[in-house]
Amino acid sequence: MTAQISTAPYFDDPDVELAQQAGQGDLKAFREIYERHHRRVYGLVMRLAGDLDTANDVTQEVFIQLWKHLASFRGESKFSTWLYTVAMRVVITELRKQNRRVQQLQLVGDGQTEFEQNLVHSDGPDLGRLDGLIQRLPLQMRWVFVLHCLEGMRHEDVAEELGIAIGTSKVQVHRARALLEEWLSDDNAE
Repeated sequence: MTAQISTAPYFDDPDVELAQQAGQGDLKAFREIYERHHRRVYGLVMRLAGDLDTANDVTQEVFIQLWKHLASFRGESKFSTWLYTVAMRVVITELRKQNRRVQQLQLVGDGQTEFEQNLVHSDGPDLGRLDGLIQRLPLQMRWVFVLHCLEGMRHEDVAEELGIAIGTSKVQVHRARALLEEWLSDDNAE
C-alpha cells in the first residue's frame, strides 16, 4: 500500500512529487532532493550549531532522518518547510546530546528590517563577521533569529517548532536585531 501525498495546497511545489517518489524508495528522487536542499540545510545547521564539525555531522543526520521519514510527508505544507522542521528537530536533539542548554528567555517586534534584508543578501567580507556576531547571540535567540529572519519562517511556525509563545518569538527577534546592530556599530566605531 503506497500513501498518496495530498498536493492540493502546494500543487506547484516540484519537491512534493520528488518527496513522494523518494518516500517510495526512489534513490534518484532522493538524490535530487539532496542536491536542491543540501546547501541551505547546511547553512541553517551551521548557523544554529555554530561549528563546522557539528554542522557537517548534523547535516548528514538530517538527510538520514529525511530518508527514513519521507513517507510521512503529507504535503500539507511546502516540502522545504517540512524539511527545515526535520532539520530543526535533529539540531535540537544533537545539541541536547552534547549537553547544551536551550535557554528560556522572555523577549517583542515584527517585520523584516532593512538590516535583515542586508543580512540575508550579504555576500561580501562582512558576512563572516556577521555570522560570528550571530554566533554570539544566546542560543534560543539565535535559533529564533535564524529561522525567522534568515530562513523566512513565520513567527507562528518558529514558536510551534521551538515550543515557545509567538510573542516570545517576536521579542527574541527584536532583541537579536538590537544586539546585532549594537555589536555592528561597536565594531564600526573601532
